[in-house]
Amino acid sequence: MSHAPLQYLDSEGNPTQRLPQWCQSPDWFLRCYHNMILARQFDAKAIALQRTGQLGTYASLLGSEGIDVPTALCMSEKDVLVPYYRNHACQMIRGLALEDILLYWGGDERGNASPQMKKDFPNSVPIATQSLHACGVATALKIRNQKQAAVTLIGDGGTSKGDFMESLNIAGVWQLPVVFIINNNQWAISVPRKIQSAAAQLADKAQAAGIPGMQVDGNDVIAMHEAVTQALQRAYDGKGATLIEAISYRLSDHTTADDATRYRDNEELKQAWEKEPIKRLRNFMVTQGFWDESKEQALQQEITQLVQQAANKYLAIEPQAPESIFDYMYEELPEHLIEQRDWATIKAMPNASHAEEDAS
Repeated sequence: MSHAPLQYLDSEGNPTQRLPQWCQSPDWFLRCYHNMILARQFDAKAIALQRTGQLGTYASLLGSEGIDVPTALCMSEKDVLVPYYRNHACQMIRGLALEDILLYWGGDERGNASPQMKKDFPNSVPIATQSLHACGVATALKIRNQKQAAVTLIGDGGTSKGDFMESLNIAGVWQLPVVFIINNNQWAISVPRKIQSAAAQLADKAQAAGIPGMQVDGNDVIAMHEAVTQALQRAYDGKGATLIEAISYRLSDHTTADDATRYRDNEELKQAWEKEPIKRLRNFMVTQGFWDESKEQALQQEITQLVQQAANKYLAIEPQAPESIFDYMYEELPEHLIEQRDWATIKAMPNASHAEEDAS
């Protein structure tokens, strides 16, 4: 049965119900806000780099900061993040360097295999396959009797894939310690939510799997904190999986290869900006006495410097040697690929034309 989304703060940052006891302290909110500003400024820098030919096609996270940041902050260091391609904010909070995130989107897989990721999974670009990977992780955690959880995120369009439904099913049958979070940003590229699923709420899809499903205001960081914390505790206690549908809005194009003006009404976008998560949290912190304009300016300047430093580091990274494309496919390279690797090595050498002549 569908219910209204869980909400503690309205679009202006005013409480809509009694707040949890922990909200009296500013510490979590300040950390949350810092990372949300970092995520948004990083996003703007990444798009600028892409537009100037210094980054590949990039998937913006604009509008989802209120989902990813609280999720990552609630997770234990020992939990395993199984992301999709729009979860950069989760990754940076869990230790991945900003320049490594840029490196990945620049087409260099070293950014998708940093030691800082520890046991977290790399980005998943195929739609919904990460849901299955998370169930695999959760199965291992359960077999080992470890009080940890796998946390995986997905877009609303991804919930229409069979992989997602299969993942919910096995998570329910095996009572796996996994938290599924849907970023319902209303658009599966150009397909609006209302015509991609007849379910009243995407959270209702949990019912068939026999697991709890709940809908949350994804622009409300307190609601996200409460939902994710409860889901993680359920997983730690051996009670199984939870599905959280976080309602948000994609304030950007789908990726930098997309033009949302071709299918999205501008008035709808304007209304969505009125509900966005950063303004909502800032208003709340100001009214609570946690924040003011001087702190805002100082933070913005600090983050600007931090993001620019990361961009500079990314741009200074030497590209991989061309022959490295042969290094990770086989334990023992087949003979025809050895020849190709040798050719690529020669082509990459200074004065390659002379080297080729010598080789022949």
